[in-house]
Formats: sequence, C-alpha cells, structure tokens
Amino acid sequence: MDSNAPKRLSQLGQSLWLDNITRDLLDSGTLKRYIDEKFVTGLTSNPTIFDHAISRSKSYDAEIRRRLKDGKSGEALFFTLAIQDLSRAADLFAGVHALTDRVDGFVSLEVSPLLAYDTQATIEQAKRLHAQANRPNLLIKIPGTAEGLPAIEEAIFAGVPVNVTLLFSAQQYLAAANAYLKGLERRVVAGLSPDVRSVASLFVSRWDRAVAHEGPAELRNTLGVAVGMQTYKAYRDVLESDRFQRLENLGARAQRLLFASTGVKDKNAPDTLYIAGLAAPNTVNTMPEATLLAFADHGAAPAALPRDGGESEAVLSAHARAGVDLPALAGRLQSDGAKGFVDSWRELLGAIDVKSKSLV
Repeated sequence: MDSNAPKRLSQLGQSLWLDNITRDLLDSGTLKRYIDEKFVTGLTSNPTIFDHAISRSKSYDAEIRRRLKDGKSGEALFFTLAIQDLSRAADLFAGVHALTDRVDGFVSLEVSPLLAYDTQATIEQAKRLHAQANRPNLLIKIPGTAEGLPAIEEAIFAGVPVNVTLLFSAQQYLAAANAYLKGLERRVVAGLSPDVRSVASLFVSRWDRAVAHEGPAELRNTLGVAVGMQTYKAYRDVLESDRFQRLENLGARAQRLLFASTGVKDKNAPDTLYIAGLAAPNTVNTMPEATLLAFADHGAAPAALPRDGGESEAVLSAHARAGVDLPALAGRLQSDGAKGFVDSWRELLGAIDVKSKSLV
C-alpha cells in the first residue's frame, strides 16, 4: 500500500476532486489542508450535501437570520448560502485554475431540478447563478437527460461552463458530448470563442448497487468499473475525432470525463474500488470525504486505464449473459437519479424552511 496514493494519482494525470462542501469544512481550514496535503484540485456538491450541511450545523444560522430579514426564503435563500460557500471554495482553487490554464480547479453548483422540463428556465437560471457567483471556475450542473441536453447546448453556446450530471453509460455520455460540441460549433459560427469549459459526470457505484443481488458472485462489484472503462474508451474516441480536433484547432478544450458516485456501498468490497479501478489520464475522479481519506491512508499506487477500455466489453457481456439488460438499466438509473434529485431538492428546501422557522 502507498500513503502517497493521491500524489501518484495526480502524477498519472487524473484530477482528484472532493465530493463535499460545508461551511465547517471551509472555516476549519480542512479544505485548504486537503488541497495542500492530499492533492485535491476541485470540488463538487449536490442538494443532499447542502441539506446535511445546513440542517446539521449551526454554522449557517447567523447568515440565515440576516437573509431572512432581507426577505430571502426558500430557493433564493439556498442559492445565496450555496454561492457563498462555493465562491470561497472557488477562491481556494483559483491558483490551481490559473496554473493549469483553466483546465482544473473547478467547483460545481446545481440548477434547480424542478426546472428539468423547462429548457429556457434552466438556461436563464444557469446564466444568473454563474453571474451571481462571478467566479470563472464555477461549473453549473445540468442533468444529461434527454430533457437536459438542449439546455446543455444552449448554456455552452451562452458561454456558461457546465458540469453535465446523471450520466450512466457510454451512450449517455456520447449524447452529452454531442450537446457540448454542438454548443461550441454554434459559437464558432457566431464568431465567438469555442473555449467554454465542461466536464461530463459518469455515475459509477449505482450500477453495482442495482445488481448487488443478481448474477454470480464472481461478477459482484465489477459492473460499475466496466461501464467506466467502456465510457473512457468512448471519451478518448471523441477527443481523437475529426470533429473535436477541428474545434480544438480554433481554441476549444476537452470536455473532461468525470467519474462520480465513487463511494463504495458494499462493505465487503475495497473502499477504494472506484478510485483504483478508474485511474485514467486527463479525467477527473470526485470522491466523498471518507473515500478520499481512505485512499490517502491505504490506497495503492494506481495503474492507468487502457486506452481501448481493457476488459470492459468482456465483463459487460458476462453481466448481459447473467440476465442484466444493460441499456434498460442505464435508462432506469438515469430516470431514478433524476427523480432522486427532485426528492433531494424538496428535502433541502424543507430543511431550509424548518431551519428558517426555528431562527425567527
């Protein structure tokens, strides 16, 4: 085992991001320490993370009281608090952002999932939130669902950096990449720079959780990594395509593949399964705090994923023979994920309402 595992991952060329944000993490200096000591170069967030941060801490109470007096409530109050936290985090990553020529050092903020079926409202909120934060290294998270793809294209065309979320397969990733490239191509036609940054987030662990009680034991906890490897091959294919290279010649940069949902759910599996198994150059792995600490404590020196996806097709075929309908499951995972985001959002707003009433 190698206590320098985060450094080795960075040297391999993969960015290590933290999937967590709280005011306590900022105030205590813990995030700064992770940047300095554990090679963390970016950060992601989601409604559940903010729900727990706000409802389980008193760190936000004084600010909530002030904002309530200003007439803020509900979603507007949440975005005020979230942008405060993420702006501070973005400033901590500003050095990384500059040093890497704006390739790395990003933080992410999600648009309201209640707008999922309203493309125009999603775009308007994405533009407003990005302007409100006023940080070049803030990505706006938009789901890569069928309904979200037009919003992703429009946001990129408008120059808003995007973190495409809720991708579960190579096919869904390719649809998101197409939306990104279309947005860039429209910018070129309009005489605008195609240099608008983006990441495409593939959710990994939910595959293994979905089939945990299906198939033979030897296939357990192999599906998520196999999907990740297959998607990495698709990602490399996009980067090497004539279409992207034409844009790159005009100043575009890659929409980097990001491995998300990398916390291990099975207690019998290695707690760094999705870090060790998905170490890929020029990608991102965003991990929960517990996974980061486990990887720093006892992670092995990572081996790079093969360009061709390695044994992914063989593993996926084995799962198909065991009865897993992979395309159908990918669609269900994305649909369930979108519904889960809505549920988490409502819970977050409920937590803010409860907290607000307790502070009046």
